Amino acid sequence: MPVHVTPAYVPAPDRYESMPHRRVGHSGLKLPSVSLGMWHNFGDDTPIARQRAIIHKAFDLGITHFDLANGYGPPFGSAEKNVGRILQEDFSGLRQELIISTKAGYPFFAGPHGSGGGRGHLLASLDHSLSSLRLDHVDIFYSHRFDPEVPLEETAAALDAAVRSGKARYIGISSYSAERTRQMAAIQRDLGTPLVIHQPSYSLLNRWIEEGEPSLLDVLADEGVGCIAFSALAQGLLTNKYLNGIPEGSRATQGKTLREHMLSEENLEHVQALHKIAEARGQSLAQMAVSWVLRDPRVTSVLIGASRPEQLEDTVASVESPGFTADELAAIDEHARDGGLNIWAASSEA
Repeated sequence: MPVHVTPAYVPAPDRYESMPHRRVGHSGLKLPSVSLGMWHNFGDDTPIARQRAIIHKAFDLGITHFDLANGYGPPFGSAEKNVGRILQEDFSGLRQELIISTKAGYPFFAGPHGSGGGRGHLLASLDHSLSSLRLDHVDIFYSHRFDPEVPLEETAAALDAAVRSGKARYIGISSYSAERTRQMAAIQRDLGTPLVIHQPSYSLLNRWIEEGEPSLLDVLADEGVGCIAFSALAQGLLTNKYLNGIPEGSRATQGKTLREHMLSEENLEHVQALHKIAEARGQSLAQMAVSWVLRDPRVTSVLIGASRPEQLEDTVASVESPGFTADELAAIDEHARDGGLNIWAASSEA
């Protein structure tokens, strides 16, 4: 008689009932309002059991989009390998429900073609990512940064080739300026593989995508390109974590990407004030930070990270929060000021 094996993971049957999905620009792709970013907490420094628990909880909550990049870790590349293992072991029958994205452009391989926007690097990195993820394609493949040493036409042609080879379904860019984004959209349109999505940093303390005439958000709307915001919680700064100083073991004490100047007295005063506004709305600071980013219909989704499954439940509750009143938005604007958090400015200002 055949042996029936109970799967190790059975997703929640109501996973699509409470998570709103938004269309990505003018494309046929839809993303959950909240997506899971794997920049941190999916390297070899995090137990695989905890990673598995976070991914299971995310999917149960309707978060069907998992975002990676070739170098996420530590060490470099380990996040894709760990996630690939979990996808193969727990999600083998659910691939059609998942949106998996990855990126290339920052240093990864040794040698002169180990980074950047060149065709060799981008396509070699995509092959490496697919091997690590144990997949035959990703749903979105991004140019992770603008490379001033490579013509946009070459970067665009590599992204086009990724789609035509069947190794990616859609293409995107990350941290490109408004001008470069418009140029890239035009080139991709001529190639016949449209630019679908842009992934910029955006938060209450990092509002660069609203600036300029036209702003990046204006360009994305004009070109029919979606926007998925990362670092919406300012790497933890827009949570309750830093309301009473810098806790031991936080990202700020680990020498990672939350740098000392970001925890300036001025920034922390703004965080305290924003926390009070969130309390008056009946939200945590993190919930309000996510709700605020999603207030703009040009934003398709917000990428959040999590070090524990419980954090996801708290953040996802933000999608059901009430809209902002004019008075609330005015109060928020008093404290939603640039805090020097755009560490990707070398790309976004080029």
